[in-house]
Amino acid sequence: MNTFTTPDGVEIFYKDWGSGQPIVFSHGWPLGADDWDAQMVFFLHKGFRVIAHDRRGHGRSSQTGGGHDMDHYAADLAALAKHLDLNRSSSTFCTQVIE
Repeated sequence: MNTFTTPDGVEIFYKDWGSGQPIVFSHGWPLGADDWDAQMVFFLHKGFRVIAHDRRGHGRSSQTGGGHDMDHYAADLAALAKHLDLNRSSSTFCTQVIE
């Protein structure tokens, strides 16, 4: 199972499939990394590296009592990008917005 630990000690689960230009998928509430599987498989077969993570408190990531705000979610995503050595010039980030 692929995980890394954020600077504030939260273990984050992620999927990292394939090679090529990376596309990072970030889910909204109350979903998880698995909800991107159809899109990930599509882009994987097009030659992309596809990455999705479970936000803190979701799926296989640490179930935390705090830190459920956009500042922490953004910091976790930045930590994932750093952990995987992604840079903005070669990565595409996708998110799902639920209103």
